[in-house]
Amino acid sequence: MTATTRADALVLFGATGDLAKKKLFPALYHMDVSGHLGVPVIGVAKSDLDDDGLRAYARSAVIAACGGDFNEEDFGRLAARLSLVAGDYSDRGTFERLATKLTEASATHPVYYLAIPPSLFPTVVESLAAVHLCRGARVVIEKPFGHDLTSAQKLNSVLHKAFPERAIFRIDHYLGKEPVEDLLVFRFANSFLEPIWNRRYVSNVEITMAEEFGVEGRGAFYDGVGAMRDVVQNHLLQVVALLAMEPPVRDDADSLRDEKVKVFKAMAPVDPKMVVRGQYDGYQAEPGVAPGSTTETFAALRFSIESWRWAGVPFYVRAGKALTTTALEATVELHPPPKMLFLGDKGANSDPNLLRFRLGVNDGVSLWVQAKSPGREDVTHPVELSVDFASALGHRQEAYERLLDDALDGDPRRFAREDMVEEAWRIVQPALDDSGPVYPYERGSWGPPEADRLIPTGRWFAPEGAG
Repeated sequence: MTATTRADALVLFGATGDLAKKKLFPALYHMDVSGHLGVPVIGVAKSDLDDDGLRAYARSAVIAACGGDFNEEDFGRLAARLSLVAGDYSDRGTFERLATKLTEASATHPVYYLAIPPSLFPTVVESLAAVHLCRGARVVIEKPFGHDLTSAQKLNSVLHKAFPERAIFRIDHYLGKEPVEDLLVFRFANSFLEPIWNRRYVSNVEITMAEEFGVEGRGAFYDGVGAMRDVVQNHLLQVVALLAMEPPVRDDADSLRDEKVKVFKAMAPVDPKMVVRGQYDGYQAEPGVAPGSTTETFAALRFSIESWRWAGVPFYVRAGKALTTTALEATVELHPPPKMLFLGDKGANSDPNLLRFRLGVNDGVSLWVQAKSPGREDVTHPVELSVDFASALGHRQEAYERLLDDALDGDPRRFAREDMVEEAWRIVQPALDDSGPVYPYERGSWGPPEADRLIPTGRWFAPEGAG
């Protein structure tokens, strides 16, 4: 199968799992409605369900996601594509039955989506190879891609024994989000940014991923992962790369990913002294969390990018659960003017110019500038210039719709490449090897006060709308 051959089947391992229920079946429904599916969908799961049972399971998942927008006739077309191979992933017979099912569907170029625990990736990939189901196929794997640098390298070795790199699609759903991808477009489709997008004008960059909820019943999973592995090593380093990368020479996948890798290669491994970890009060009482757990639910880090453009500009990253709000934002602070002329008699400090990318639900861009405050004195007052993308641009696809469509098309632009994954692990590895203390923090706060020491001013910008 060439890189641009459209797949002729989608095989969904973990078809009765949480990800399939919450994200994949709703995405497949919308893809089918819009005419972007067009292939049989074969579920594989250790389950007592049959074909009709899987269809009922998918129907309940789509209804839960769509609510009043659910259409029975539309779902009927998706249901006709669904079938199930039930069996254990360690049983070769499961894969032989899958081979028969693919033959019956005349499918020679399938996509295998592994919506299963990462510990099962090697088992499934090796079993696919054992029954000769890898030739002409692609495989999609969900993060985490390993647990650290060494395990990521071992996973890549297993994958490459069965699939060439061009056929491996490492899915990080943040790369499929419209607001995150808009960072790339906003930077390189607007010429006014380029003159100031460097160390001469940018003072620092802050990236915040805040969630007001806790682990929400996922304690057993989260306790073995923590904030560093769950979102910093992947989601947030990808945001750093989009903010810091040079313009790609072309708009193809490898040119784009080459520039991201250059950013990661210019980043020194994080200094453990520039890392603060926290854990919200009550985390250890969550179901599935080990007694005395030191897993972090909050992480704040200071990164440096030793490139010509960014040398000396700190990139601050924080992520946490049970914080005061839910938001994903990147704030770029500019240096102050060389002389402050409009401070008034009291000599009050002027707020800095900020460019804020809102990357969450209410996505958009805000520019904070100084304007004259009403009155006799020439003093400044901060003013926000803002655009809401949903209002300006209308409805956008959900991330999994775009990513599933890309995987079927063989378009890797929104997927992570092997060298990108391993460089990201290299950057955070010192924080994993020397994790340091875990500071407690109150629910509904901005994390442990110790995080303030990472920034010389002791000030993090709160996301817009946060209390």
